[in-house]
Amino acid sequence: MAEIIESSAFSLTEEQMAIREAIDDLCTPFDNDYWREHDANSTYPEEFVDALYDAGWMNMLIPEEYGGGGADIRDAAVVLEQIERNGCHAGAARAGMYTMGAILRHGSPEQKEYWLPKIASGELRLQSFGVTEPDAGSDTTRIKTFAVREGDEYVVNGNKIFISRVQHSDLLLLLTRTTKREDAAKPTDGFTVLLVDLRTAIESGQIVATPIKTMVNHETNELAIRDLRVPVANRIGEEGKGFRVILSGMNSERILVTSEYIGGGFDLVARAVKYANEREVFGRPIGKNQAIQMPLARAYAQLQAASLMRWRAAEMYAAGENPRFEVNGAKLLASEALWAAADAAFDTFGGYAAAEEYGIERRWKGARLPRTAPISNNIVLAGIAHGTLGLPKSF
Repeated sequence: MAEIIESSAFSLTEEQMAIREAIDDLCTPFDNDYWREHDANSTYPEEFVDALYDAGWMNMLIPEEYGGGGADIRDAAVVLEQIERNGCHAGAARAGMYTMGAILRHGSPEQKEYWLPKIASGELRLQSFGVTEPDAGSDTTRIKTFAVREGDEYVVNGNKIFISRVQHSDLLLLLTRTTKREDAAKPTDGFTVLLVDLRTAIESGQIVATPIKTMVNHETNELAIRDLRVPVANRIGEEGKGFRVILSGMNSERILVTSEYIGGGFDLVARAVKYANEREVFGRPIGKNQAIQMPLARAYAQLQAASLMRWRAAEMYAAGENPRFEVNGAKLLASEALWAAADAAFDTFGGYAAAEEYGIERRWKGARLPRTAPISNNIVLAGIAHGTLGLPKSF
């Protein structure tokens, strides 16, 4: 890890400073060679993810009464930012940290007592959720995966795409329709969320996962769901009201992925600054050149602004508020700042940025996707225009 560059004047607690140090220690064995090897072979970083689980970081948002760490979203943000500051890939495991929130917020007392202790102990991993479909991306209301109730079970058929970590998750949080869109009072009505025993479903052939090779090693899949049987007891929330179950988890997801982007951006700036001070061309450090200085300085300022917005969103979320603008604004700013940092770092390293041994090309490729996923920045801007500024809806 390059020398740390602080993220905003927002004060961290002593406990959060200790978290950063602990994450630094955990990440030390997982250097660029480790990540380069997994990228080259398109393999899942099991050792790294296992280390996070073994150290208890993945259960930190589960309340203590269910065997978790009882931390809040700000502590988790520190963890994910620091993972990325160390050049590691937080996206390999992040969903296991917050996906259980659907059970915590919308599950019955019996579901919480049964599932959360198993997830907290690591006996079961809930690292995968199925929302996106081949013909329904940003417009979630158009998903077609359908669940028909038959007695004490739902029978589900449909297709999902860009579903991550299926091969390394025991459970799948699945968004289905139980009322067709054209029959629903509102487009957001008629959704139902089911908790699926993923291992059994795959072994029985009720779910067939086909890996999709992407520019980022993210264990991404397309799912074919055929006559999948899910107990009604595994329904999270009310039938037909599942859209709000899924939406309620979006704020925590956005805060945490934003923290990853910020950490990755600061890592790239720190690496570039170190290299610019050491690399000499024409008898002087390249860091003396304004063509190197200014893009790095601009990216740093963008990262600081994104970090402040992130902390504001996290503070509001922890207080029980619903910070829609702050969360989406933070994601927008952070993803753009990460891309600016990656581009500035690439220019700083010059030809060496394309060499795998420096790790810049790996980070550069990973920096482009956040502008598009998990939500496109254009959709974020449209949401701010409609929802915050009161402009007419464009779609």
